[in-house]
Amino acid sequence: MNADGVRERAGSLPREPGVYQFRDEGTTLYVGKAVDLRDRVRSYADPRSARIRRMVDRADDVEIAVTDTETQALLLEANLIKRHQPRYNVRLKDDKSYPMVQVTDHDAPRIEITRDPDESATVFGPYTSKTQVETVVKALRETYGVRGCSDHKYAGRERPCLDYEMGLCTAPCTREIDLASYGEDVTAVKRFLEGETGVLADPLRREMEAAAQDRNFERAANRRDRLETVDAFHGEGGEAVQSIGDERGVDVLGVAIEGADATVARLRAENGKLVDRDRHTLEAPGSAGTGADAAGRTDGVPAVLAAFIVQYYAERELPDALLLPERHGDEEVATWLATEGVSVRVPGAGREAKLVELALKNARRNVGRRDECGMLADALEIESARRIEGFDVSHAQGKAAVGSDVTFVDGGTEKSDYRRKKLPDQNDDYDNMRALLEWRASRAVEGRDDRPDPDLLLIDGGEGQLEAARDALEAVGWDVPAVALAKAEERVVTPERSVSWPSDAPHLHLLQRVRDEAHRFAVQYHQTVRDEVTTVLDDVQGVGPETRKRLLGRFGSVENVREASVADLRTVEGVGEKTAETIKSRL
Repeated sequence: MNADGVRERAGSLPREPGVYQFRDEGTTLYVGKAVDLRDRVRSYADPRSARIRRMVDRADDVEIAVTDTETQALLLEANLIKRHQPRYNVRLKDDKSYPMVQVTDHDAPRIEITRDPDESATVFGPYTSKTQVETVVKALRETYGVRGCSDHKYAGRERPCLDYEMGLCTAPCTREIDLASYGEDVTAVKRFLEGETGVLADPLRREMEAAAQDRNFERAANRRDRLETVDAFHGEGGEAVQSIGDERGVDVLGVAIEGADATVARLRAENGKLVDRDRHTLEAPGSAGTGADAAGRTDGVPAVLAAFIVQYYAERELPDALLLPERHGDEEVATWLATEGVSVRVPGAGREAKLVELALKNARRNVGRRDECGMLADALEIESARRIEGFDVSHAQGKAAVGSDVTFVDGGTEKSDYRRKKLPDQNDDYDNMRALLEWRASRAVEGRDDRPDPDLLLIDGGEGQLEAARDALEAVGWDVPAVALAKAEERVVTPERSVSWPSDAPHLHLLQRVRDEAHRFAVQYHQTVRDEVTTVLDDVQGVGPETRKRLLGRFGSVENVREASVADLRTVEGVGEKTAETIKSRL
């Protein structure tokens, strides 16, 4: 649709409030609201943003819906954006990067870090630092022996597992500890997670002092570092939350913007207690619409706040109060919130200001990385590059061939979504890559992979590897963009061309991180498989292929076999006392 076409279509529109949609063969490209539909649509005849100009060029029609009030237009716009997810709109995406800790609802509960807690579990968090959470959970397990194993590993055991030997679990599975005593330990863990720091800090402090007394300074330093982490665990924002008046539900928003990407962090306080934290991505590179005029000019933080508030709360219960870093500046949003009885405040000092500062701190985390993703998407001319999966293969002259599949979200690793695959032994990198991608694509198409589809696939290699990967994708019917990154010249290979980006380009650095991590993960797995298959167990007298298979099935890896006691090894079918002692001696 050219400028004349836009003007002609606008001339037939009413001068009333409503919502308009630019469409391309029935697909909604952009949704906007207007006080005067005719004037607003006419302004698209001369857009100042190159992105919006591309949108107008693609559109073949403008569809409208007239509303009685501007507030109705506001809410209809939000619902249409949620329904259609138009490419050129400010699009709100939940960020699930914050980990939580759950204590499950079992006779012998387990503790674990998760992003998708069970409905029946007791859940604590979310927390902003996964590393900190991992340190604390390990310290809790070492102190109180709460299990971390899956239900499958827990059920039907006759002997305690290695966690018991390592002091991480008191083995309720085999009743090395009775359930009543185990329950008391679980209660102590919950008390710590609820805020009673001394439950864990006091034992750690005693261990540190005892180690120092014994001149075991390495252990003392280790306990000191853990103690610092534990002492800081409950400190972030807790003091600020305690003083929120009589309002039951208060949401605090912080905004960080870098380039054309924005992040909104939301803190939720109920009855004076911080109960929830989440982050959301607003992708609006050069777009018009909510928070921007029709010519593509954005209004910074106020625009992001206006877009977020409407889209987020259109289908959710509004809080009693909203604390913002600055005014959102949208009269229609202000009218709607006032009508719904929401108090909107921009605190300048005091405890509420501390909460806003905490929200801003959370919003600023990783915002630059999201900008990398936006730059990469623009450079490759794809809709998004927020979620990337990287692939590599590794083998030794065709032996112990494996493939890696790593995941990055918003420029950072998402290790819970890493996968690896043993491949048929063959000395052909192209066929290996084809097999790896066929495996991944088949799982996605058949619904056997619990991860969301990525925005982009990155292949470690050049044109040959990319062609093999795309052959596999086409054969299976998985429609996901794929590119390759060759190591020698750091050239980005796409289906259409091969390009060299500047060595300091942030989006190139993002691809390099994904490529290098896929390579590291593949080599690491190859070394493990190589050791398992050809070096260690095969050299042990009395261990044949079937016994080796049973050993690995029982213990999971050569490393765990190495750590097992002679008594544990003898529990494996086919392993007698002499063979067990030989294995222990050899490994």
